[in-house]
Amino acid sequence: MKLHTKAVHAGDRKSQGPGRPIPVTTPIVTASSFVYDTIETTDKVFAHEVPGYAYARYDSPTLNALDELCTALENGHGALTCSTGMAALEIALKTALLDRRKKVVAASALYGATINLLLKVFEPFGVETTFVDICDLDKVAAAIDEEKPGAVLMETISNPLLRVGAIDKVAALCQAAGAALIVDNTFATPLLCRPIELGANLVVHSLTKYLAGHGDVMGGLIVSDQAHFDSLRSLSRTYGPVLGPFEAYLTMRGIKTFPLRMERQCANARKIAAALGQNPKIERVYFTGDPSHPDASTIQRLFPADTVGAMVSFDIRGAGREEVFAFMNRLRLIVKGTSLGDVHSLMLYPAIASHRDLSPKQRERLGIRDSLVRLSAGIEDADDIIADLTQALSPSA
Repeated sequence: MKLHTKAVHAGDRKSQGPGRPIPVTTPIVTASSFVYDTIETTDKVFAHEVPGYAYARYDSPTLNALDELCTALENGHGALTCSTGMAALEIALKTALLDRRKKVVAASALYGATINLLLKVFEPFGVETTFVDICDLDKVAAAIDEEKPGAVLMETISNPLLRVGAIDKVAALCQAAGAALIVDNTFATPLLCRPIELGANLVVHSLTKYLAGHGDVMGGLIVSDQAHFDSLRSLSRTYGPVLGPFEAYLTMRGIKTFPLRMERQCANARKIAAALGQNPKIERVYFTGDPSHPDASTIQRLFPADTVGAMVSFDIRGAGREEVFAFMNRLRLIVKGTSLGDVHSLMLYPAIASHRDLSPKQRERLGIRDSLVRLSAGIEDADDIIADLTQALSPSA
């Protein structure tokens, strides 16, 4: 099946037994534990000798349906849905490092909280991280050869400057070195890229963003290849980072329209980027559909031709924090929110939000200046989004 069809049908309409009606959408099952007619059956379910549910920290019908849906979207072996995207990333890293050297090679361009996770959580427990320009394959190869990491971590599209590494080539380097490749695919979604098909071992998403897509869910996702799935589920049974059944239901409902929303958002982003590129108030526009993008050849090779991303970042000419605040406060349509991927357009200021915990020098080294803002294109009419940006950039016009 094609992705649009999987989004609508995968995971739903499970048989409830002979002669029983089948719900057209997956029900919300709130039970924390499950019982059977005999304790012998319960014993076999716990031992995985027969299919079934025992305890909601391990599995439940609603979560199982969402896991199946997400596995289908990413063409993986299995999935684990979690309470947040950061919880998903943490358990993905622990899965990758479980029987490998406790060392990580990570892209230097990452979400600020991901950098904090590596440096402030994993490092105190003895896991060292080396950061590298993931778009420079020679540097990646040298870092892997020198550090001999257990895991390599990258984002499909980096946050917030939208760089795109060659996942398939990085995966080949990891495979040769015996390292697991973890890819955060939140910005790209399975519509643009499916990293497991390119050789990644574990793919992470913030379900909060494009997949759920309506600003009403907090959740995370890991999709695994076959080699890492048993370890992933074993760790999850102990840690218990599970998503709630209501959030799982909302996410499944959101995913049914995710490909349609994402296509519209990508089309809007392209129009917005073009308009911003013509605005004299803008110093630089960052967009994955830009023919002059530094990773254009990789984007053209890995992403669909007309659907290359729904994020647009840009530097406002001559702006510092005060000027950016004034610009954002003049926005009338675009929501000033600390997220992305919703049906409504969202504006974020990385210096105080996604990369707030990094020092000014760290942000500067990453190219995140005080003049930079990040826009997540919504599904509104693109002309209305552009008009809002234009009036906020030129208040006296």
